[in-house]
Amino acid sequence: MADVKAASPLTLSPASTDLCPQASALYPTEHDALWRDLGNTFGTHAFEGRAVDWLGGAVRVPTESYDDLGPVGEDARWEAFQPFLDYLLQVFPLVHTTLNLTKVNTYGLIYEWKGSNDSAKPLLLMAHSDVVPVDPTSVSDWIHPPYSGYFDGERLWGRGSSDDKSGLIGILAAIESLIESKFNPSRTIVLSFGFDEEASGQEGAGKLALALLSVYGENAFSLLVDEGGGYEEKGGSVLAVPAIAEKGYLDTRITVSSPGGHSSLPPKHTSIGILSRLLVELESKPFDVRLERDTPIYVTLQCTAAHAKNIPSSLRKAIKASAHSDRALRKVEEYLFKDPAFVSLVGTTQAIDLVQGGVKTNALPEEAWAVVNHRIATQSSVAAVQARDTALFEELADKFNLTYTAFGSEVSRRNGPAYGSLVLTDAWGSALEPAPVTPTDTSAVPYRVLSGTIKATYNAHRGLMGDDNIVVSPGIMGGNTDTQFYWKLTPHIIRYNHGHEGGDPAPVGGIHTVNESIRIVDFVEMIWFFTTLILNVDEARDM
Repeated sequence: MADVKAASPLTLSPASTDLCPQASALYPTEHDALWRDLGNTFGTHAFEGRAVDWLGGAVRVPTESYDDLGPVGEDARWEAFQPFLDYLLQVFPLVHTTLNLTKVNTYGLIYEWKGSNDSAKPLLLMAHSDVVPVDPTSVSDWIHPPYSGYFDGERLWGRGSSDDKSGLIGILAAIESLIESKFNPSRTIVLSFGFDEEASGQEGAGKLALALLSVYGENAFSLLVDEGGGYEEKGGSVLAVPAIAEKGYLDTRITVSSPGGHSSLPPKHTSIGILSRLLVELESKPFDVRLERDTPIYVTLQCTAAHAKNIPSSLRKAIKASAHSDRALRKVEEYLFKDPAFVSLVGTTQAIDLVQGGVKTNALPEEAWAVVNHRIATQSSVAAVQARDTALFEELADKFNLTYTAFGSEVSRRNGPAYGSLVLTDAWGSALEPAPVTPTDTSAVPYRVLSGTIKATYNAHRGLMGDDNIVVSPGIMGGNTDTQFYWKLTPHIIRYNHGHEGGDPAPVGGIHTVNESIRIVDFVEMIWFFTTLILNVDEARDM
């Protein structure tokens, strides 16, 4: 571990620019000796072995969550989570004798490590214990069985090794290690672990958030950190992207109803035919996507232009100029919008994911429906997407002589007899506005503390010094995490777990697919990150 020196979280690195100001690496000062001792411990083979055992054992307990699960206590499939709770109790004994544990809805966990300073707002760390189910037909495609927790000397394999048992076990491992080292926090630390994040979070995080609100109240936490972005090599630099926002969410159900009858006497258009025409219309007119300055993704681009080494000079120049030139902003769009994935990240998306109609080949379908999934851009809203979807089908509703109701409001009725009806609804009643954007300006101490912690962890793990080894840039999540239920608890919500993303030559898959795995050296760094964050937040006096 390199010889390091503490720096204020609000000190801007000399290498920073107006485009992407950087906090300096932040190392614990009051707990300097403790942090160094723990760093030396984390670098040993013995601790690596503990990390392998902790995470491997967690992976070997299958905790799959499904979209069609019934309430806890009624659906027996939830019982698969009890062995995981038993496992945590077994392998983290100091956590369970030192922290207060409250179980919410049976399998949701709230741990409280009471601090000595009641005036300091607590730190809230989140993770989830459930995993995406393994497709039985894909088991043979795994290099090592999906619930083996197999360690090959470099990587630990299995479902949940990356998403998100590494985060949950990483947090508990950090706290177990701190307790072993006789650390006592001055700032209370709260852990909140859900168990159905992969299936909307209603039973887990939805109820955990209500429990936290009832105990701590609104705006009670100094900082909330959940799973999210990591760091990767990009443009010749190492870029960490803590997510400060999430897109919104809407599932629009399109239902067409028309008269039934025998298929030997068909009308010109059946409900399925009409629905098909509507879906063609939808896909032919995607949302207009524009790059806007006042968005997290634009800030990420600014950081890339300011710090990335290997990007085209013309792109760098255009990004810098786009801060005050619309023409340059359009040039940036022209260059970057060639990548469909980037376009999807910037704008509101639409994907037809479900479709159904008809019950028999000789019977005209009386109803056909489809569900379109929207991920709503941070600068848009549920109402704007509903308005756009509504307007999109008005002409076709008239053409096919359909009454038209959209999201509870009558759009058009027929003067004479209607052939059928068109109805748009929120499919599951789960529409979600884009998340509030977490403050990142120079007065936003929580973000600065987290940024400095990222740099300190990255440096210490590699024996480096300085502030320019890794760049920290705000970003957004492509999907939604359990934080969607926690907005009232703090405005300082950051989705980041210090995972190493990209640049891996091994023949492995990522999250939600075959061969999910994690390098153990990266998992140990994650433990170091949570340890450093806890100590830095404990020392912060202005958050």
